Amino acid sequence: MNEQIQIGYEPPEAEEYVNLRLKAGLSGKDIEASRRGLKNSLFAVTIRLDGELIGMGRVIGDGGCMFHVVDIAVSPEHQGQGLGKKIMSEVTAYLDRHATKGAYVSLMADVPADRLYRQFGFEYGAPASVGMYKKYD
Repeated sequence: MNEQIQIGYEPPEAEEYVNLRLKAGLSGKDIEASRRGLKNSLFAVTIRLDGELIGMGRVIGDGGCMFHVVDIAVSPEHQGQGLGKKIMSEVTAYLDRHATKGAYVSLMADVPADRLYRQFGFEYGAPASVGMYKKYD
């Protein structure tokens, strides 16, 4: 990895979070909702290049029984350089330290990112379970 790349463990600012999500092709988020949500993260990892946020991931949940991996994002111009794997390695290390026996760790995988998550032990829930969501517009 490049020497100017810095790994951090604090959530990003809401504005840069929203911008990274959009650049990475994820859905947009409200700035105020983002401020509230980011500060309630169980774990966050950021990747910065010369101070600019170029990648991130978070874990949210109750910290005991349920953990949910979210916001795995890398700027398109930096994809294909192993940064997604680095983010997932950091997330996995956090989960290995904090998830107790019987804890449930979930994520919603966009295709083709599901291939990355499978490398870290995530499995498809179907047909026994299927991902569901409700989005407020």
